Amino acid sequence: MINNDKSFNSLPGNEQNKSSQKVRRVIRVLGIDPGLANTGFGVVDFCDGRYRMVSYGCITTKADQPHGERLLTIYSRLCAVIDEFQPDEAGMETLYFARNVTSAMGVAEARGVVTLCLAQHNIKLGEYQPNQIKQAVTGTASADKELVERYVKILLGLKTEPKPDHAADALAGAITHLHYSR
Repeated sequence: MINNDKSFNSLPGNEQNKSSQKVRRVIRVLGIDPGLANTGFGVVDFCDGRYRMVSYGCITTKADQPHGERLLTIYSRLCAVIDEFQPDEAGMETLYFARNVTSAMGVAEARGVVTLCLAQHNIKLGEYQPNQIKQAVTGTASADKELVERYVKILLGLKTEPKPDHAADALAGAITHLHYSR
């Protein structure tokens, strides 16, 4: 488990006397990549112009589960993530037009559950177009998925690209929220 302390005191170069240390404001953002089968989440702290990955993962539901149970699973596990990491704000990709209506409906329902969960926890939600996320993370709105994953790795100082891709997309959503909301 990654330390849930909302400080950057453990980072190199912060070995000063705590009594003389000024208080630093750390913003913690929960990024979410909603989906019925897989809902990615990523928690990112931001302080003094630097990002720090706190945690990430994926809430997975099985296709053979009753539909309502799948949505309840997303809701309850996301509530647990919020309770554990106490984010200040959240960022999520907007729903874009899809050719597969069945898939789009599942994503829309997962988005609804996520939005409800965030509202119940009084967490401000920023929503971003796919091109905004690509632009914020890579500098180009036409970036492909692999480039976004590489830049998430670089921006967060990770040794490897976060997997699964739903978690990487959620981390990109958190970074984007920090980029546009500051």
